[in-house]
Amino acid sequence: MKHTLLALFAIAAGFLVIPYSAYAHHGFAGFDRNSVVTYEGTVTDFHYVNPHSVVEFDVKDDKGQVQNWQGEMTSPSHLAPLGWKASSLEAGDHVTVSGYRAKNGRPTLWVTKIIANGKEMKIDWKD
Repeated sequence: MKHTLLALFAIAAGFLVIPYSAYAHHGFAGFDRNSVVTYEGTVTDFHYVNPHSVVEFDVKDDKGQVQNWQGEMTSPSHLAPLGWKASSLEAGDHVTVSGYRAKNGRPTLWVTKIIANGKEMKIDWKD
């Protein structure tokens, strides 16, 4: 009886730990969540793939130089119920992308809001 109770406790503890390890993988540690930045640009590619969908877009800086940006989003399984498809963003689409910028200075952000061709597209599947 003592071993059975101990085994059940170990299994229950394991189930409690699994969600935390999954969250750690999908955490925002690499992004500065203290401020939201917004960029306007043109879509160059859209990857509707697991584990994260990614929009690539070009932004012109103050000097007219083009910077290639990458915006990470949640998975297609979370975006699909919000109306997203692989064809939701296409090369040449004008976008305004807001999100948390990468802490390492790379032109990458975690997307919190996206407006494509004047239409806001829902991102947060938890709303």
